[in-house]
Amino acid sequence: MIIKQSEQIMREVGKVLMGKEEVIEKVLMAIYAGGHILLEDTPGVGKTTLALGFSKALGMDYKRIQFTPDTMPSDITGYTMPGQGEGGVVYRPGAVHTNLFLGDEINRTSPKTQSALLEAMEEGNVTVDGVTYLLPKPFICIATQNPVGMSGTQPLPEAQLDRFMIRLSIGYPNTEDQIRILDEKRNQSAMDEVQAVVTRDMVLEVQNYLSTIRMTKPVLRYMTVLCEKTREDEGVELGVSPRGIIALSRMARAKALLSERDYVVPEDVRTVFKDVCTHRVILKPQAKMEGRTVTGLLERIMDSADVPEMPGKKK
Repeated sequence: MIIKQSEQIMREVGKVLMGKEEVIEKVLMAIYAGGHILLEDTPGVGKTTLALGFSKALGMDYKRIQFTPDTMPSDITGYTMPGQGEGGVVYRPGAVHTNLFLGDEINRTSPKTQSALLEAMEEGNVTVDGVTYLLPKPFICIATQNPVGMSGTQPLPEAQLDRFMIRLSIGYPNTEDQIRILDEKRNQSAMDEVQAVVTRDMVLEVQNYLSTIRMTKPVLRYMTVLCEKTREDEGVELGVSPRGIIALSRMARAKALLSERDYVVPEDVRTVFKDVCTHRVILKPQAKMEGRTVTGLLERIMDSADVPEMPGKKK
């Protein structure tokens, strides 16, 4: 049932983001894993469309903030104001009180406003004037940032980058997909055709079910060794954190689920390793000057690590 529903979800989102099946699948995997997604790409490739398509296909509430230098933390967390009665106050919820929150161009706002998302992303609640308010479940944050036009931007600190389960790039569509997009735009909005496949409660059930996907000790060791090697490389200033290893394990379980298995194999880990770890590794300045890249480092680590053999199992 989960596989059939997942295929339907990806098919619905594919109506508005054509030719990007791999990106759609990985975003769905991150949602199943209960993680947050950072989309880093040039303007106009469909980052906002992707988030809205998922909100409709998953039957989730959706809110969006276009981050600018004057966006305030209270726009995100909410604020209190005087209410009726002596000493009474009323809480006005902010934009994060939703199931799927899109922070558009998150690097264009101040560090203070960026940090307002930290509690929501890590703990699923916000604290305003000393009072903690729970966010709806599930809560998924999809943030975007553009690698071009960096003037006036504030790069996300490492602590906040680490709270994103994966970082993805959508990329430009190929020629045939671009023609299909133009043809769809000529007729009608494809977003109107996206139908809800599941409910938010069903998404929660899948998130809870994910913990039952088995991971053997050899696979756990393989996954841990891959991440530890990022800390041991002489050209690395900051390697993958324990939180990153947990994110990798949950993404690997989600990949196994979509592959119709109740256990994780090394290939599941390899499929998502770069998506989970690229934004968590920082190279030393000397390594950058030598032309080394994080992606190249992660590929070398995967090539050098011993892949455990899995006993024959049936799906």
